[in-house]
Amino acid sequence: MRRYRICVAAPQVPYLRGGAELHTDLLVEALKREGHDVELVTLPYIWTSDSSSVEQCLAWRMIDVATEIAGIDLVIATKFPSYLIGHPNKVAWIFHQQREIYDLHATPFGHLSAGAGDRGLRQALVELDLHGLGEARALFTNSRNTAARLARYSGMEARPLYAPPKLHERLRPGPYGDYLLYVGRLDRIKRIDLTIRALAETRAPVTLKIVGKGPHLEELRRRVAELGLARRVEFLGFVSDEQVVDLYAGCFAVALTPHDEDYGFTTLEAFFAGKPVVTTGDAGGVLEWVEEGVTGFVTAPEPGRIAEKIDLLAADRGLCERQGMAGRQRVRAQVSWPLAIGALTATLE
Repeated sequence: MRRYRICVAAPQVPYLRGGAELHTDLLVEALKREGHDVELVTLPYIWTSDSSSVEQCLAWRMIDVATEIAGIDLVIATKFPSYLIGHPNKVAWIFHQQREIYDLHATPFGHLSAGAGDRGLRQALVELDLHGLGEARALFTNSRNTAARLARYSGMEARPLYAPPKLHERLRPGPYGDYLLYVGRLDRIKRIDLTIRALAETRAPVTLKIVGKGPHLEELRRRVAELGLARRVEFLGFVSDEQVVDLYAGCFAVALTPHDEDYGFTTLEAFFAGKPVVTTGDAGGVLEWVEEGVTGFVTAPEPGRIAEKIDLLAADRGLCERQGMAGRQRVRAQVSWPLAIGALTATLE
């Protein structure tokens, strides 16, 4: 196999490590395993509700990776605004667009209003987004949900392409214990408070272990205290990979109740560990994997309804195993790095 020089382009919010950043690192590692010469090109990016957001986008136009001296065969852009990097053989694997200017615009989860000033900024960013994506020779997304959003707001078609989570080869089924698990960033849009409120309504005295940090942490702590759940909810913060593997192995189910998630590595991690997922009908990309009654439960985003599903699983470990193993079989058949790398590098052939 020929060895190619590939550039992966990704913005980096200072001091933030989330699913997109992990996704990028895994992509670089997978390309290197295939024998390619890979460089990660990154620029700092801080979302602002003013013209500096436009300036940060244009900074990507100043990176010249198309010269003969660079000798780069392929550029893979990942998330906004890295699509604006210039190269004749550029593909985009869209982890998510800048949701502030699309589906989260003028919503409680966004920071741009419907006012005239914000409308002008939004229009400028949308035009830059469309220009950068329009240059790509191929468009991929990390899920069907992201592809549908791209088609709805930008009129562009993209192929969903799934990346395995970092620990997929180490995650394993284990005993179905007495706790629920959540692993991920603690952001408001993840709606972890919905899971916590559901816990307050369960009949079974199950506990919830929360792995991760984020800006919503203190608010979640206050909610736990208000509901008298201090003995049933444990905030673990960041833990080692070994601990993550053990936590997945020992839980009886994973609870994911986000608002319109792009992809959700946690869903795949749960299934690789053979654990069912309880989620909601508006969870977005999570629903590409969680099938009601087969690999978990999908219910209304209401604490009482979520509590009912948690109780069903808490009362029947056999059900947990059947659903969890069905999920494990599904992801092991459909998610792999060779499939993803083959698609991303097809323009090199």
